[in-house]
Amino acid sequence: MRYFLKSMEHSIWPSSAVHLIPVSTAKNGVSSKSRKRIMPDPVTEPPVTDPVYEALLYCNIPSVAERSMEGHAPHHFKLVSVHVFIRHGDRYPLYVIPKTKRPEIDCTLVANRKPYHPKLEAFVSHMSKGSGASFESPLNSLPLYPNHPLCEMGELTQTGVVQHLQNGQLLRDIYLKKHKLLPNDWSADQLYLETTGKSRTLQSGLALLYGFLPDFDWKKIYFRHQPSALFCSGSCYCPVRNQYLEKEQRRQYLLRLKNSQLEKTYGEMAKIVDVPTKQLRAANPIDSMLCHLCHNVSFPCTRNGCVDMEHFKVIKTHQIEDERERREKKLYLGYSLLGAHPILNQTIGRMQRATEGRKEELFALYSAHDVTLSPVLSALGLSEARFPRFAARLIFELWQDREKPNEHSVRILYNGVDVTFHTSFCQDHHKRSPKPMCPLENLVRFVKRDMFVALGGSSTNYYDACHREGF
Repeated sequence: MRYFLKSMEHSIWPSSAVHLIPVSTAKNGVSSKSRKRIMPDPVTEPPVTDPVYEALLYCNIPSVAERSMEGHAPHHFKLVSVHVFIRHGDRYPLYVIPKTKRPEIDCTLVANRKPYHPKLEAFVSHMSKGSGASFESPLNSLPLYPNHPLCEMGELTQTGVVQHLQNGQLLRDIYLKKHKLLPNDWSADQLYLETTGKSRTLQSGLALLYGFLPDFDWKKIYFRHQPSALFCSGSCYCPVRNQYLEKEQRRQYLLRLKNSQLEKTYGEMAKIVDVPTKQLRAANPIDSMLCHLCHNVSFPCTRNGCVDMEHFKVIKTHQIEDERERREKKLYLGYSLLGAHPILNQTIGRMQRATEGRKEELFALYSAHDVTLSPVLSALGLSEARFPRFAARLIFELWQDREKPNEHSVRILYNGVDVTFHTSFCQDHHKRSPKPMCPLENLVRFVKRDMFVALGGSSTNYYDACHREGF
């Protein structure tokens, strides 16, 4: 069971459509010692959709090490390459609720403060010496770790760093210690690292690598810059994809208009902060409210009253309803098939080179956003997968059958759960084969042909599908 939490970062809109509200960076608000606790204790998944439970899953607060299914295969299979897509970790909001004090979150990294990770102190020490690192421009101008006593808008938090140190440690135990994916004398060309130009994605990628690599050698770390959140490189111009997006935005808008309780809630919140309802809605208050929830800080109050959990539940419940309708209408699927094609095409290209015995790019890491992972999940047919939480990870594993060396298979895992047989291209395969994975050719055929068939029309390649007339 899965419910979609609409992106607090860009929704599904391109970044050019996001208008941030200027905020003061002055230190204000209550001290951390006087924060009111609003954190329920999630133990087991409730039988009925609980908006607060769903939001806490999205927060992904670090706790005990999770069980995961990465790296599971019969003993006669050899791991050939691994391709990891992550969403950045927990961040400070990109929006502020008008006329309220910003949540006071400390974005310096303190080793003995919760959430804790045994590698946190060494990570800070190593990053502080990394000024000589060479990254593709403009990444070389970004800070390597968060370091502000009052978080800046969109900045990675200590929680976000710890989430990815944990991810890296987990993947190290599986892929390096167990499966020996990289040799002891691994070289820079055996890693492929790519990130968008945001400090939160670069820092998340560095935290994961620091947890993953046996020795973090700056001379071997080179991040490429990806200007598009879709990681479409030189294939970003796609008019039909944009048309799907416009139709999906229209669907979202009409659904919101029908929700009288949502409009009433926005109206109540607007009165509390003394701004027009339209201005409050444009400020995307759920983004800031999620920060309060994830960091266990009380919602803001003014002399007119307090924003409260009931307001939060109404907005969050609407998001769940929005995703139900989104799955039914299929407009987002059309957007996703075209939006995810370039990065999936790159991935199968790397896999195919690995099957030829090439030893470069054995481990690929894309440090990205919710608007990167969400279209990929949708395009793969993983309609039941939850919306990308903070520090979500989607992994493609490529395996070789030692008994039949010419046969290669893939496994796909989302947050440690094997979802291979939930994908549209491998749903039926396990009924015909005892192998716990999918033939690589199924994924290749899906990316090269079936993605376009799913769009309808007569297009057989990405360019034609993007420029189809009469859509």
